[in-house]
Amino acid sequence: MPPNRDDQELSNLQRELVLLQQDINSAGRRLLVIFEGRDAAGKGGAIRRFARHLNPRSYRIIALPKPTEMEQGQWFYQRYFRGLPNPGEIIFFDRSWYNRAVVEPVMGFCSKQQYEAFMKQTPLIEKMLIDDGIEIVKFWFSIKRQVQKERFEARKADVLKQWKLSTVDALAQERWDDFTHYKEQMFERTHSRKSPWVIVNGNDKRTARLEAMRYLLKRCEYKGKGSTGANLEPNKSIVVHYRSSLVRAKSLDDQE
Repeated sequence: MPPNRDDQELSNLQRELVLLQQDINSAGRRLLVIFEGRDAAGKGGAIRRFARHLNPRSYRIIALPKPTEMEQGQWFYQRYFRGLPNPGEIIFFDRSWYNRAVVEPVMGFCSKQQYEAFMKQTPLIEKMLIDDGIEIVKFWFSIKRQVQKERFEARKADVLKQWKLSTVDALAQERWDDFTHYKEQMFERTHSRKSPWVIVNGNDKRTARLEAMRYLLKRCEYKGKGSTGANLEPNKSIVVHYRSSLVRAKSLDDQE
């Protein structure tokens, strides 16, 4: 059977990602792509599709476990900065230092002082990284409360997915409003023109992956861009920049 339209589009976008990687590698560029979102928002699956056909020698996926006792005594950013891209490399962060902006305060894993220090320091640190030449893209995969509930139930029912369950998952629905509060504070205080938050409607996984790929490819310059014939214009009803306004402050996962 011939591939369906979505499968062909995915293949073409993945070919474009290979062209992007080749350009980054040959030019010694450094690209950091951060994937954030509520539990079960589809971050890991999206990263796997992004990376599926890339050269494994020049990309890494960073998905850190909880900090060790030694790491807890280090500068907070230290363990994350070990994963910053080298020249010619793409790094995908499956969660990042932004754990301290949302998960940690909701779950009581950091103090108020640590949280405030993070919120003040992060925009300055990201500016320094960008000024040093690192290209940063920050995705927030956004889902509705009912979608998250259904995905949790699917995880519990499928032994192949049960490894994804965590303590945070168990409280995600109960503390939905707390997560929303801290997420909105994160957008408000760490969004900037050079390092914007890109909100992806993740309620349909396939669509979310395709549109996130389009956004990254549209944003980045590389040799051979568009040569596959793939549509590189993201759907603005699926992918939006956060804006500090009453209209934009209500991100997609709070819509019923």
